[in-house]
Amino acid sequence: MNLSALIRKQRLILLVSLGLIALTAIVSMGIGYSSLSFDRLIPVLFGQGTFKEDFVLFSVRLPRIVITLLSGMALALAGSILQSVTRNDLADPGIIGINSGAGVAITVFFLYAPIEVGSLVYVLPLVAFIGALVTAGLIYIFSYSRSRGLDPVRLVLVGVGFSMALSGLMIVIISSAERSKVDFISKWIAGSIWGADWPLIWALIPWLLFLIPFTLFKSNRLNILALSEESAVGVGLKLERERMVLILTAVAASASAVSVTGGIAFIGLMAPHIAKTLVGPRNQLFIPVAVLLGGWLLLIADTIGRNLVDPDGIPAGIMVSLIGGPYFAYLLLKKK
Repeated sequence: MNLSALIRKQRLILLVSLGLIALTAIVSMGIGYSSLSFDRLIPVLFGQGTFKEDFVLFSVRLPRIVITLLSGMALALAGSILQSVTRNDLADPGIIGINSGAGVAITVFFLYAPIEVGSLVYVLPLVAFIGALVTAGLIYIFSYSRSRGLDPVRLVLVGVGFSMALSGLMIVIISSAERSKVDFISKWIAGSIWGADWPLIWALIPWLLFLIPFTLFKSNRLNILALSEESAVGVGLKLERERMVLILTAVAASASAVSVTGGIAFIGLMAPHIAKTLVGPRNQLFIPVAVLLGGWLLLIADTIGRNLVDPDGIPAGIMVSLIGGPYFAYLLLKKK
């Protein structure tokens, strides 16, 4: 398929993805523990609802929908970058330990830092970023060889090891903490969408407004990095600098998402892989598709999960894992 046909196909897929997001958001607004009939959605959106309807929609449902959508986009963006930089379709910030690094930093900060609750909105993404960055740096060091460069298979194996070790460390840390704080961390580990509030949305939006355009700007470099180190060096690309900048971008996207949604894996694995299957491996084509698919996948997982069991539902992270786990195993078998 030539480039112009691929671009037309990409635009059609983007429109379909936007339609799926809109449809899922409408369904998510109308169903839940406190029902809000669909024929009342438009009047309530335009300010003609009762106090209860306004509260359910604007204080409970809409913030959760928006934060879930934005977080799924950020996780898909992070996975897209990591898969291109490492040349490994199994790379995902949740699987290779970056999310766990953010989780340990959040756990330590939440349990021991003397800070006002209201300040958590803006501080948690930075704390998560620092934890994820340190973890990514360690994973990179252990996966890098002077003779062979970055080993994609070794990176996944080292990352999985870090993820398990950091998850164990998190459990050790919270084992002696106060019950009220342990409840929050437990929800974070399970991938519960805890940050369903408008201030957290405003704290997350600036990260995406910068990171998505920046990644698309770097898409040609990502295309080169996805080929081989020899190709990158041959065209004059400053390999290590570009790789570091892009990994830093992936870490920032992942950390900003998990700081408000908790430890959610597999979105960054599935969304880019599905997007590549639909429009091919060019980053400028598949990244926009992956971003929208990531938002939709997390939104539909959360919508289904919170309505399966009343009143709290099943955390989105668990719902995603039920799908992502078998998908990860399928990719592993396919790569053999």
